[in-house]
Amino acid sequence: MPLIAIAPCSKLRDYEESVRRAGGEPWLLDRTAHRPADVIRAAAGLLLTGGGDVHPSIYGEAAHASFDAAETDRDEYEIELVRRALEADLPVFAICRGIQVLNVARGGTLVQHIPTDLPGSLEHKFAVPPYDATRLAHDIRILAHSLLATLSLDPRAGGARVNSRHHQAVKALGEGLVTTATAPDEVVEAIEDPARRFCLGVQWHPEHFHRTGEFRSLFEGFVRACTR
Repeated sequence: MPLIAIAPCSKLRDYEESVRRAGGEPWLLDRTAHRPADVIRAAAGLLLTGGGDVHPSIYGEAAHASFDAAETDRDEYEIELVRRALEADLPVFAICRGIQVLNVARGGTLVQHIPTDLPGSLEHKFAVPPYDATRLAHDIRILAHSLLATLSLDPRAGGARVNSRHHQAVKALGEGLVTTATAPDEVVEAIEDPARRFCLGVQWHPEHFHRTGEFRSLFEGFVRACTR
């Protein structure tokens, strides 16, 4: 089983289980114990997880009033991880905050608060109780012939329906990245680096569906890339 390094966050269980069910061995990283250079030498792939906001100073902006800081040192640690992983052409799968880390690590920027920066957009962060992590919120359009499309998310050509829990999104793309899925309001829902063996970022939370399998093909494709 390929060893999959998982960036630390406060809710790891679903990520771990998704990796296991796809045939990988989860390795939960510790920022104080696992140096990025050592991680990239030892791991077969890197999974970036959800969490708080990437600090806007990293991409040259002042923080919006809605800014929700991630854990201390998390930004710097994960940006170094993803930069080293891409340099080594190690497979990278980036989820929610992870897609934003991936984009910023490549020199991109973020929409800091969708409701104010993109007025009239869909609701991308449901707050109506009871909260359900698997609540399907909206459709996405998937670029034909992209990595995301080849992973057969949905029998319907060119689309899928996803859950949603974010107030930020990719704005200007980082170097080498392309948009491969968008919501109906044009918010970016997936990015890829087609020059890499496997580099995919998604804005929704596929890990929440490990029991029912709706997005298992994403994790299976990732783990397959990590076994090569």
